[in-house]
Amino acid sequence: MSESMCAMRLHAPGRPLELEQVPRPAPGPGEVEVRVLACGVCRTDLHVLDGELSEPRLPLIPGHEIVGEVSALGEGVSDLATGQRVGVPWLGWTCGECEPCRAGRENLCERAEFTGYTRDGGYAEYCVADARYCFPLPAEDAQAAAPLLCAGLIGYRTWRLAGGETSRRLGLYGFGAAAHILAQLAVARGQEIYAFTRPGDTQAQDFARRLGAVWAGGSDQAPPEPLDAALLFAPVGALIPAALSHVRPGGAVVSGGIHMSDIPSFPYRLLWEERSVKSVANLTRRDGEEFLALAPKVPIRTETHAYPLEEANQALEALREGRFSGAAVLIP
Repeated sequence: MSESMCAMRLHAPGRPLELEQVPRPAPGPGEVEVRVLACGVCRTDLHVLDGELSEPRLPLIPGHEIVGEVSALGEGVSDLATGQRVGVPWLGWTCGECEPCRAGRENLCERAEFTGYTRDGGYAEYCVADARYCFPLPAEDAQAAAPLLCAGLIGYRTWRLAGGETSRRLGLYGFGAAAHILAQLAVARGQEIYAFTRPGDTQAQDFARRLGAVWAGGSDQAPPEPLDAALLFAPVGALIPAALSHVRPGGAVVSGGIHMSDIPSFPYRLLWEERSVKSVANLTRRDGEEFLALAPKVPIRTETHAYPLEEANQALEALREGRFSGAAVLIP
């Protein structure tokens, strides 16, 4: 077994990742070692690199949309096998003992650990993961599957908290990785998608229409019909009152992001008539099991753009500048 591996590591917020040779990790009790086949590049990674998520483990290997093969088993692992294809998501470990965990809300665990933030992630040739938080995957296209592990799962949880199939008209703010996956699920369920992009981003608007959106425009525009729910994937606080102004009485605005700029003050009339604002925190294993079973039935097709591992900084900058539709994926 090789004793070292290549990894992209963060040493301080605000600095580029550095390509390094680091010790290959060994799985502890209840863990598995995973040979990384693909790792999606998520906007949360940008929040970590920019210091907007302020307590990363340093030095850190980012990345939490991991698809790989189990390459070694830690002590006590019996429900996974070497060679098995798995996905590793953002939520990397929970205690199982605190009040949220006991109440079935492990996404709010008081001692939770997160892949690519407080645990080393998948911008590397290998990673170690808690076996409880590895989702079995079919041995198919690893690159296509990687965005499902966060963009897909968080999009699905956001959709569920917004009422799921009960909403007829859905507004999606920020038509990136999460929205392009969720749009396919919603259209398959007979829902109408209204896509909001950066003003003037006709490429993203055309992409949304290709995926079945009945309307696409800038976030500074009003949809032609009132929305039943608005789902926010862009980290822009000003979109909260904008979305509230476009949802019907009783409608919901749900933010799927882990970080957002400050929300400006807004008149109470936008919230009145039983409108609500919610946030999504992390995911649960139930979310993963449900969504990953649904994805091939829709079927969901991800649009991905591959980068070699050593070009992680270029992929992150392309994401920041909105240079592509869909999702970027690193291939070790």
